[in-house]
Amino acid sequence: MTDAADGVLTVAELGLPALGAVLARYGLALVAVAPGAPIRGSYWGPPEAGLLGSRLYLRPDTPVHSALHEAAHFICMDEARRAALDTDAGGDFAEEDAVCCLQILLAGELAGMGRERMMADMDAWGYTFRLGSARRWFEEDADDAREWLRWRGLADAAGALR
Repeated sequence: MTDAADGVLTVAELGLPALGAVLARYGLALVAVAPGAPIRGSYWGPPEAGLLGSRLYLRPDTPVHSALHEAAHFICMDEARRAALDTDAGGDFAEEDAVCCLQILLAGELAGMGRERMMADMDAWGYTFRLGSARRWFEEDADDAREWLRWRGLADAAGALR
């Protein structure tokens, strides 16, 4: 992991309204945190996004990839897990792959972000994929993640979000 100054898109650069518009349909409420303040529910610590129930905590320096990753965890959960959600999203390896895929799909709906930027930011931040990059994984090895999302009604066969 690097720090946000290394060129990944931050919440301040994208803007909370754009992010909120994409995530509101999934029942997530964004909670703005003051610069330098602790981020409630952050598994990795600031500037990473935090999750508590249906609230996604973000500072201006929170990377958008972190916000979408945590949001994707919430989206992939059933109601019972959401009700108990406090910092650690849990889940198994298949769900984690689906979360990574979903964050890329969500980024495609964000003006100012897009899938290409998301995959570049994931690589810059230090996400690791067995094919060496987020792009290669997404294009060549994410069929199981796409199927996971389809099976749960979160995306269709073409990869469009539902």
